[in-house]
Amino acid sequence: MRTQGKHYRTIWEVPNQPGIVQVIDQGKLPHAFNTIDLISVEDFRRAIADMQIRGAGLIGATAAYGMVAATRMALASDAPFSFIQEVAETLMRTRPTAVNLAWAVRQQLDALAACASRLEWAGVALQIARRIADGDAQACRRIGELTLPLIQKIAEAKNGAPVNILTHCNAGWLAFVDYGTATAGIYAAHEAGVPVHVWVDETRPRNQGASLTAWELAEQGIPHHLIADNMGGHLMQHGMVDLVIVGADRVTRRGDAANKIGTYLKALAAKDNNIPFYVALPSSTFDLSMDDGIAEIPVEERGAEEVREMTGVLKDGTLASVRICPAGTPACNYGFDVTPARLITGLICELGICDPTESAIRMLLTVTQ
Repeated sequence: MRTQGKHYRTIWEVPNQPGIVQVIDQGKLPHAFNTIDLISVEDFRRAIADMQIRGAGLIGATAAYGMVAATRMALASDAPFSFIQEVAETLMRTRPTAVNLAWAVRQQLDALAACASRLEWAGVALQIARRIADGDAQACRRIGELTLPLIQKIAEAKNGAPVNILTHCNAGWLAFVDYGTATAGIYAAHEAGVPVHVWVDETRPRNQGASLTAWELAEQGIPHHLIADNMGGHLMQHGMVDLVIVGADRVTRRGDAANKIGTYLKALAAKDNNIPFYVALPSSTFDLSMDDGIAEIPVEERGAEEVREMTGVLKDGTLASVRICPAGTPACNYGFDVTPARLITGLICELGICDPTESAIRMLLTVTQ
């Protein structure tokens, strides 16, 4: 996508500087647009764990490039492949809910295990990382193409009035390599001249909606309003939401979807008000090994300070974190929740749109293989 008049992906190789990968520092947005050099395995681990980069697809692509760094460092180890396996485990532990991370790392491990010589490792790993990054961008673009008719149909029924779309957290191009999932259809509609307006949940406690989604939409010139997380139900009750589209970090074989904490509540409100609720995801986010999402999907529990503090710009322009509760107040911080398949209208991935059922998911994945 474009920002500051230039096209960016969220992760890229630095030209003429082998071994250096750059990412956009999402921790600084929307107040500053900075990039970070990732070179060592620790650079990649920290970028994922500290949420300098965020989002299922981008986490997977970053981990894939982290494995490229591991192949370079492994040659100095007494047990090179064991070193690579240790790096793989370290990366997979950083964000356990997002299945794309483990999916990308395992692709690298399988490819490296099949190499005839360790001298092939770096080249093979780089090819895999590029394939994962390019595939993510292509999948997201296709998700936008498939979502567009859904938005156009609503627009036609509204006789040209803007289609009001609510989204939660950031499933935009910043969360993937390009285009995003939940936002891909919004961008496609905007480009096609379909009037859209987006309600952007702030998404406490990390405020990815306020910091990232709102920034993205503004950069693309798409009308939107930032809202408090608790406002969505009210808007739905009063006919101010036509469609809900969210992303996902993992979807089970029966269609249960893990996404940022608070998504489940939006799905309940949408169901009660007969509003379509779609989950957009690349096919790599399906986890067919899991059935019951509530019982089986590991939900990351993050540090209490994310809830106890908020970061923003002071009146003098200084970026600062402030405590919003009494000193010593304990806080609980589950990062994700699981929306049961019964509350989901449909799943949109690059392979097509399907019902959130095991039979439909398996058919979609099998027919298109």
